[in-house]
Amino acid sequence: MRSLILAAIGTVMIGLTPAQATEVAAASATSECSVHYTRTACPGEEATSYKKCNGNQSCVKYKKADSAEACQKAAIKSCRNRRLNITKLKVITAMWKGQAIQAPSGSDDFCMDYEKREQEFNRCDAN
Repeated sequence: MRSLILAAIGTVMIGLTPAQATEVAAASATSECSVHYTRTACPGEEATSYKKCNGNQSCVKYKKADSAEACQKAAIKSCRNRRLNITKLKVITAMWKGQAIQAPSGSDDFCMDYEKREQEFNRCDAN
């Protein structure tokens, strides 16, 4: 109930869409750090790649973090890709206490700062 009230208030007071307001309310109810995943699958691997988001290309997961910096670290860690022949690419964005945060480089996409980006992304043809 509290989440629905917060979502309604967020929609009216700060111009968020209902989905964004619900995300903000859910984040405050469960965690201060929400990480938004968007995956690009290797050709023909959509079902397997999107399985971690319940079959959707995008989803939000809530991480435990006690500061914006800890949330940044959790978001960068979320870029990890062990399924090289399944997931071609990830875009990870994050919110701390309902506000968008950026990677240390200033990018909205935390995977731009991921140290193993070159080794783990765009590897659909890797064996």
